[in-house]
Amino acid sequence: MNNATCDLLEQHFDTAFAAPGGIKKLHELILTLAMQGKLVPQDPNDPPASELLKDIETEKKRLVKEGKIKAPKPLPEITSSDAPYALPQDWQWVRLNDVLDVRDGTHDTPKYVDRGYPLITSKNIYTGKLCFDDVKYISAEDHQKICERSKVDAGDILFAMIGSIGNPVIVECDTEFSIKNVALFKYFIEGRPDNRYLHYFLTYAQENMKAISSGAVQSFVSLGFLRSYSLPLPPLEEQHRIVTKIDQLMARCDALEKLRAAQHEKRLAVHAAAIQQLLNIAAADEHRRAQAFLTEHFIELYTVKENVTELRKAILQLAVMGKLVQQDPNDPPASQLLKDVESEKKRLVKEGKIKAPKQMPEISADEIPYPLPKGWSWVRVVDLVEVGTGSTPETTNRDYYNGSIPWYTSSATNNVFAAASNKFITEKAIKETNCKVFPSGSLIVAMYGQGKTRGQISEIVIPGATNQAIAAMVFYASSQGIKKYLKYFFVNIYEEIRLLAEGAAQPNLNVGKIKETLVPLPPLPEQHRIVAKIDQLMALCDTIDQQIAAATNKQIELLNAVMAEV
Repeated sequence: MNNATCDLLEQHFDTAFAAPGGIKKLHELILTLAMQGKLVPQDPNDPPASELLKDIETEKKRLVKEGKIKAPKPLPEITSSDAPYALPQDWQWVRLNDVLDVRDGTHDTPKYVDRGYPLITSKNIYTGKLCFDDVKYISAEDHQKICERSKVDAGDILFAMIGSIGNPVIVECDTEFSIKNVALFKYFIEGRPDNRYLHYFLTYAQENMKAISSGAVQSFVSLGFLRSYSLPLPPLEEQHRIVTKIDQLMARCDALEKLRAAQHEKRLAVHAAAIQQLLNIAAADEHRRAQAFLTEHFIELYTVKENVTELRKAILQLAVMGKLVQQDPNDPPASQLLKDVESEKKRLVKEGKIKAPKQMPEISADEIPYPLPKGWSWVRVVDLVEVGTGSTPETTNRDYYNGSIPWYTSSATNNVFAAASNKFITEKAIKETNCKVFPSGSLIVAMYGQGKTRGQISEIVIPGATNQAIAAMVFYASSQGIKKYLKYFFVNIYEEIRLLAEGAAQPNLNVGKIKETLVPLPPLPEQHRIVAKIDQLMALCDTIDQQIAAATNKQIELLNAVMAEV
């Protein structure tokens, strides 16, 4: 490697440190430079790679003559037009099978036994280390049969051929074991080539192998593919120097990665402590101190996306605790809003427009999670809105589908406003099944769903029906003004409400749990102030996220430019 390349590599460790994924890219660059002969200087006094090849070829012939190995099938030489890139003088392109005895383990599944010899598969080298955890055992007879094909010795290299291709491992134990669907690289002459150099080469080459591997369902590389794969072979002495240099640089990368992780964790911990202080306000001066700390360290703390996520959660939590905006003693209390809703419900029941709601148990002192400001009230969701759900019309009945009424499923809650339905049902389905049309502006909560779907909330823009996986909250005229606040409340308790789900295979919520959910209800004018403040602060969070993304992209662009220059 010339001094200019070396200097560039040294100078830009800091660039890699700053950029997301930079250390990983630096790893890749180090291996690329190593395999191109640009990591350490060449020494004209080194015996060329051709001499090493002659020695290996002589040993192969001796082993064939003594019947210890089979004569390898000759492979075509690598011509200059076949070579992936130009190599330094005294290096040589060879095929792996030219310098190594490349074998593979059994492809059959032996009968497993309680005690015996471990059978190593790709899962046992997935971490880049040979692991005997969760290993299966085979009999001595089966082990001996596999060893006739691929006996593993200390110093050999294992390489996964199926699924997660690669993850090369140097065998450094004396435990006897067999291999299945794993390639085995054995040496004709111990230490020639350097097994650490080969290990680094296979680590470097595995991504390319994955990209060109075959197999529709599960990727794999064949034994023939590995045997014919091209290897850039340096003089043996240079191999040793390359390994030493890679070790040094990788150790530095690891140290940087640990430092980066420690800094990241510190930012998260410091921010979490400040946010917790905000949430646990007992006096006004504590509130001011927490806010002052966040302001003072704003730039440092909010270069981390996770902190912005936590800030969003804290904003919502402060909002529903009555700590985001000031209270106004002139606001009519929440109890007045409840009276208005209750009066409207009674009128609608009397007019036959809704059924009389089932009486809910009073809220006990044990249920209340925290005290509320004066003028606020703890209520249940069903005190504020009508809660219902839908069903799935019989799918074999063609008269129920392809109508004009949108039919929403839990995936509709993936957005703030319900995504347009891709299924429609008919008026006949509404009349003959448990489906009902919920009006525009209703809030819907996913009660079933894989991943993060369950507990998500959205707002229906187009009136429509739902399946049984959704709870719909329909607002009375007197409760329309609380919609935005209630939506933010459900976003705030997203994780909490998910914990209410029941069922082992796919935990589900139910309409009863949605109805009973406790809501900290502020006076209506304060709700409007809270929503306006949340909107303002969430917009600020959006801006911070965009700034972090822009800064990250700049760091990545700089890193890519540096990599290209090196």
